[in-house]
Amino acid sequence: MSSFDMAATALSRYPHNPILTAAVWPYPVNTVFNPGATLLPDGSTLLLCRVEDHTGRSHLCAARSANGLDGWEVDLCPTFPPDPVNCPEEIWGVEDPRITFVPELDRYVIAYTAYSCAGPGVSLALTGDFKRFERLGLVMLPDDKDAALFPRRIGGYWVLLHRPQTPGGAHIWLSCSPDLIHWGKHRVVLQARRGSWWDANKIGLSTPPIETPLGWLIIYHGVRQTASGSIYRLGLALLDLESPERCLRRGDAWIFGPEAPYEREGDVNNVVFPCGYTLLSDGDTLHLYYGGADSCIALATGSVKALLDWLEEHGRPEGVD
Repeated sequence: MSSFDMAATALSRYPHNPILTAAVWPYPVNTVFNPGATLLPDGSTLLLCRVEDHTGRSHLCAARSANGLDGWEVDLCPTFPPDPVNCPEEIWGVEDPRITFVPELDRYVIAYTAYSCAGPGVSLALTGDFKRFERLGLVMLPDDKDAALFPRRIGGYWVLLHRPQTPGGAHIWLSCSPDLIHWGKHRVVLQARRGSWWDANKIGLSTPPIETPLGWLIIYHGVRQTASGSIYRLGLALLDLESPERCLRRGDAWIFGPEAPYEREGDVNNVVFPCGYTLLSDGDTLHLYYGGADSCIALATGSVKALLDWLEEHGRPEGVD
């Protein structure tokens, strides 16, 4: 089997996709997509979904399922609406949450995009129950997004991955903080390639990092610009456990791209965009929750071991041509 064939089968679509659409929402909305995900203490799955209303702006709303597959119960009103009075950086909405449970804090940390008049920036919020939230405010200035927190301190610091748009390009950066408020030690971790690559010119983090014995498994998206528009696909990289600024391996091929009708056609065509995952009790089975064409929420399943095996065989150290 070729490298591309193995990559293309690394994740499998749930046969009953899409699992959530605007049609099942308890109040009028335009689309639902790009959910953060986590397992709750009772073993159920919570998705914190990006919901676009009929103004075009987005808020976040929780959906819960006992098995992470079906039987979803959606909150009857927005779970995390924008708060532009107290947080002016949220005046145009909140988008694309990524959830990390942090044992040291015994709380969930949500990294999300706050859409301000100056553009998208990265904000953080803490919660213990997804009912009450403590907003920490903007931690990365516009234009910045696609952020997620590592679940533990590394070298005494909290570590955040994010994607600033800079004159040097749209790459994945790492920053460190002693307190989740003040951030520094900024450095590039993963660069968008150039030329005709599937991930040339613009990349961004997809789900929060997955800790494995071999390193932090990173699922990221790459954006290919074509004559008919952009295509969002997914790739893999592996970062060093104690020095995550060091990329150990990166795959050349994408592992998942838009193929199904609900991924190919929607408000934004040709997009698969995951913001969250859960691991089942075996510690290996992966549930990857993603937005399809900015219009619905779908599920792909896979194996962390299989993804690592593919990356070991077909990846290479970052910067090696």
